[in-house]
Formats: sequence, structure tokens, C-alpha cells
Amino acid sequence: MAIAKRPDIRPANPNFASGPCAKRPGYSLDALAGAMLGRSHRAAAPKARLVEVIQRSRAILGIPADWRLGIVPASDTGAMEMALWSLLGARPVDVVAFESFGAGWATDVIKQLKLPDARVLEAPYGRLPDHSAVDFSHDVVFTWNGTTSGVRVPNADGIPADRAGLVICDATSAAFAMDLVWEKLDVVTWSWQKALGGEAAHGMLALSPRAVERLESYTPPWPLPKIFRLTSKGKLIEGIFKGETINTPSMLCVEDALDSLRWAESVGGLRGLMARSEANLAAIAAWVEGTDWIDFLAEDPDTRSCTSVCLKLTAPWVVALPAEAQWVVAKRIAALLEGEGVAYDIAAHRDSPPGLRIWTGATIETSNVAALLPWLDWAFATVAAEHAPARAAE
Repeated sequence: MAIAKRPDIRPANPNFASGPCAKRPGYSLDALAGAMLGRSHRAAAPKARLVEVIQRSRAILGIPADWRLGIVPASDTGAMEMALWSLLGARPVDVVAFESFGAGWATDVIKQLKLPDARVLEAPYGRLPDHSAVDFSHDVVFTWNGTTSGVRVPNADGIPADRAGLVICDATSAAFAMDLVWEKLDVVTWSWQKALGGEAAHGMLALSPRAVERLESYTPPWPLPKIFRLTSKGKLIEGIFKGETINTPSMLCVEDALDSLRWAESVGGLRGLMARSEANLAAIAAWVEGTDWIDFLAEDPDTRSCTSVCLKLTAPWVVALPAEAQWVVAKRIAALLEGEGVAYDIAAHRDSPPGLRIWTGATIETSNVAALLPWLDWAFATVAAEHAPARAAE
């Protein structure tokens, strides 16, 4: 039986899920009123909307002028797999994996593409692999931010400017929240559904001149599905990067993305977005510092994600439980908060250790994070009380 007192304040927006993520503050469906519905995406006006998404994204993120940026199918997953299947095989490959999405790219490289000269550099959830072990004469595949581990790469200092291989970066929960160092990267992918709070199904693919040169000089030995093809007759399909999408996009989602991008500009562009995310992380860090039943999954404070904050339960009675029972506790906390309407979808990812995951990207107001924290204490105290009889009987 719950005995803890419910907090007096509630988050104005209870959406803390890690994808699709919360819409921007003040969002209304009225923002979609101008959507080019029922029109061909090849027509001039709808195509101009697609080009506008590309141009605004490029400007906010500071993408160099000689990079290509396009809208591609199947969210960040589609963008990454287009890159992996189109570019890899020319050199040995190092895959850096420290959470489930990086592990997924390792599966593509090792089990699907079956590349013989591939290495997987792994670390358990909460840590980064030893980046000094990465060989940048190889192509390198990594996630900038571990959405399911709450661990991010703190900087790009270890990537040499004169590298021989390509650096392929999954930035789906880092773009629009972290400072991507473009001169240290060659392929960058993301989706609208993370830091922009956009709708799913569309990915963004950014290619450096080095990546384009690889595409035009190397043909992989395996067949490529139509939605993966970036070249024709040995040349880059430039239309992809000028709003001519490979398949039919949702113009409703396009309009929604434009609304998110305009909002991003209104809060100060990339620096404003980063500041909002970091403020959210700081609010949680201050609470964790004074709380004895929870901690960050990320062991090194410098690697803590400012978007997908992953937390582990540290109360001795929880840690003593088997993993399955710890999951019961974590899911019960999440269910209590959902039942109260104060936080939705904050149980840890199914591939992660038992715990909680709170999205803190820029579309989340810090005031809502602050209002959530007392509810986390309430939910844990309630679950602890529910387990008290069993603990007393042990």
C-alpha cells in the first residue's frame, strides 16, 4: 500500500519518452495548417518545403557548405544503413559499440555484410570503449550519444584530421543537442523524432566530400535495394540532396519538421538548444547528488548524456534482487508515474540494465524536469513500501 505523500506540483508536460520525443513548448496542431497535403512531393511548392528542411537544418547545425545533406527513408536507421551498405568494404572497419544501437551497427557489419576485416570495440552499458584502440586507417562506425545507455562521446579530440578511413557517426540523439565536430566526421545521420520532437519515418543523411569521393570510386560487391542507392552510373544522385527524395515523404511530417526548426532558431539555434539540454541534465544531476536510491548509469560525469538520461537503481534492497526482479521495480515506478499522469514511458530501454530513462532534449522545459523529480522520490518510496513485507520476512 502506497504511504508516501504525493507532491503538490506536476510537470505541465508529462512526455519524457526518448523517441518519439516531446513536441516543442507551445506546440499546437495549428502549426500543420500549411502542410502540402494531397500534392505531389515532386511539384514545385512541396519540393520547396523539403529543400527548406535541408537548408534550415544545415544552417542550425553549422554543416560545412561542401557537405551534402538529404532527406532519406526509414528514420535514422534507414540513413545509417544506407551509409553502411553503400560505403563499407573498401577498407577494414572498426565498430565502436557501447549500447544497443551501436551493437546493431556491429550486427550489420559482422553478420549481414560479413566484412572479413572488421573489429567490434565494445564496452558495457555505462562506459565508453578505449578510443585509443580505434584505428583511423580503417573506416570507423560509432554512435555519438548512446540513447539506451545515457553515455555520450564527450568530444572528437581523438579523431585525427588526416585520417585515411571514413568516420561514420550515428548522431540521432546528439544532433541539435551536442556540438558535432564536422571536420572530424564524414557521414552523420539523425532523425526528426529525437531532439526536434518531430514525427518518425524520415532520416537525414549528411555526407562529406570524402564520403562522396568514396561513393563515386567504390562499388560494393553486394546488391543494393533501391532505397539504399546513392549513386547512378558511378556518380552521386545529386537530386537526393536537393529535395528529390528516394520515396514519397509525408508532407505532414515535413511541415512538422519545419515548425520544429523554426522554433529551434527562435531559442538561439544550436547554442540555445544545447544550453536547454544541459540545463535539464544539470537539474537531474543536482537531484541525483542528494538522492540515495538512484545514480547515473554513465560512470564518468564527462560522458553523461544531456538528452537520454539513463539512471540505475542503487538502493541496497533493489541491488540485492535478481535482474528480473529489479526490472519489476523499475517498471512499477514508471507505471505509477504514468498512472498519475506526471511522466510517460520512462522505464529504461529493454536492452539496458534495469532502471529509468528520462529524455531531456531541448523541447523539454527545465521547469518540467524540476517538477518531475519529487514524483520520482514519491514513486520509489511507494514501491519500497509495497516491498517492505517481503523484505521483512527475509
